[in-house]
Amino acid sequence: MPHNLDLIFTLTGGFTAALIFGYLTQRIRLSPIVGYLLAGIVVGPFTPGFVAGGAIAEQLAELGVILLLFGVGLHFHVKDLLAVRRIALPGALVQIAIATALGVLITRRVGWSLGAGVVFGLAISVASTVVLLRVLADYDVLHTSAGHVAVGWLLVEDVFTVLVLVLLPILTGQGGGGTGAIVVSVGVAILKVAALVAFTLVVGRRTIPFLLGQVAKTRARELFTLTVLVLALGIAVGSATLFGASMALGAFLAGMVVGQSEFSGRAASEALPMRDAFAVLFFVSMGMLLDPTQLAANAGLTALTLAVILVGKPLAAFLVVLVLQYPVKTAVSVALALAQIGELSFILVALARRLDLLPERATQALVAAAIISITLNPLLFRLVDPLSQRLSKWLSRNEPAGAPPPHLHGPRAIVVGYGPVGRTLAKLLREQGLAPTIIELNHETVADLTGSGTHAIYGDASQPEILESAGAREAFALVFAASGSPDAVIRAAKELNPKLLLLTRTTYVREITALKAAGADLVVCAEGEVAFAMAERLLGQLGATGEQLDRARDRIRTELPTG
Repeated sequence: MPHNLDLIFTLTGGFTAALIFGYLTQRIRLSPIVGYLLAGIVVGPFTPGFVAGGAIAEQLAELGVILLLFGVGLHFHVKDLLAVRRIALPGALVQIAIATALGVLITRRVGWSLGAGVVFGLAISVASTVVLLRVLADYDVLHTSAGHVAVGWLLVEDVFTVLVLVLLPILTGQGGGGTGAIVVSVGVAILKVAALVAFTLVVGRRTIPFLLGQVAKTRARELFTLTVLVLALGIAVGSATLFGASMALGAFLAGMVVGQSEFSGRAASEALPMRDAFAVLFFVSMGMLLDPTQLAANAGLTALTLAVILVGKPLAAFLVVLVLQYPVKTAVSVALALAQIGELSFILVALARRLDLLPERATQALVAAAIISITLNPLLFRLVDPLSQRLSKWLSRNEPAGAPPPHLHGPRAIVVGYGPVGRTLAKLLREQGLAPTIIELNHETVADLTGSGTHAIYGDASQPEILESAGAREAFALVFAASGSPDAVIRAAKELNPKLLLLTRTTYVREITALKAAGADLVVCAEGEVAFAMAERLLGQLGATGEQLDRARDRIRTELPTG
């Protein structure tokens, strides 16, 4: 088969299988990642039928790794980590140490070296960002104190794993040198990485937002998406060629810089669907590595690996959270959320395999354990409430009753668009004691609002990521005050929060029925309001009484509904 056709067949076969199995797993309320891994097994070389090109899939997966790490950096906020640093930092490090030690114990039982055991233990100590955020969001825990702790914990794990990815090739690439040579090489590498971090954070914070701002002024959506991708890939490649660091670290830093600018929401909503597509191929490529005929031979190692993931890690996290005097429910939520492994585990093991640090059995056990743990994780999370109640009674540590979640300090309102209508509505909301969140596509307006203390999000309100950043899941109302079509915004907002009170404007009366069907609670129509105003002015000039004006208004409402 010609090389170009091999690429097309690999992409088509991989995406098709991922779509089918991802849809099926989603339908039975499992993580679609399970479906992607199963799709990889089906199109892999160890099962009959269609076989995807392994080398091409691996190259595309490398692109997926870069974009995945860019996404991790994009959602990494130092302030979020600092807010829970007292628990997240020591908790994550202790849990990683315990899980790594358990990994060493189980691998020593099967005759692996100490180094192989440490790498394998590190791989199974890190939870999946994708799975954890999905589970927390599905159970409405993401914006609670337990959700904040779990996300902060995960950020520490992510940063630690990125550091391991940077240092692992250095620590294993000094075959002929002694300890002193290795120490010198590690020192030089750390200095290079420090230079990369300093350069990216200092120079990048000035140039990257400026570049994105200039592109945003063109209002060309595809140019903005292309700019974000160029930044992610360019900094990743530059970190490897100029600083000798891993592309993963460069991608992470690029995402971190973009994430700290006012363009973070738009970058997440518009550029990262590309990341999701290549991330799917990454999981498919991992599934292709699993040989079903080796499952029986690796059953013991897989079972021990699962024991660490499903029992050892959660128990360590639970005890650490309790020792740090957090509520039992927080401890249980964090423990069960971390009871899985995913993308960073695969990345670490794939790197270790290339460096000949791990045997083939490691990949087989890890992929099998990942499929099982990701499948079970949403089911295990359902046990948070009953387990918390029983453990609270047993430990005599009942949680304080009546304390509202930290995100519910008062009603929230979101205003989409900050033109004349949006400004007026926002002012009225402030006068009523409400602090509105503004969603606006003009980044200069967003910068001005942010500078004046108003919470403003830059991006397209039809994108779920933008709405979630604005707090749509907890808001009581969303007002569409922009001049465009509100249909996509209404549907996205209602999908995030079915209880959301949704008010929107429209130009034509004929659009009211469709907007109501989409989920709008109140539609204000320009045609109707103009008819009201003109009729009132005209009748007033003709000397109509107040009663006549009221009858005219009622008749207009009947004949020209305004929603």
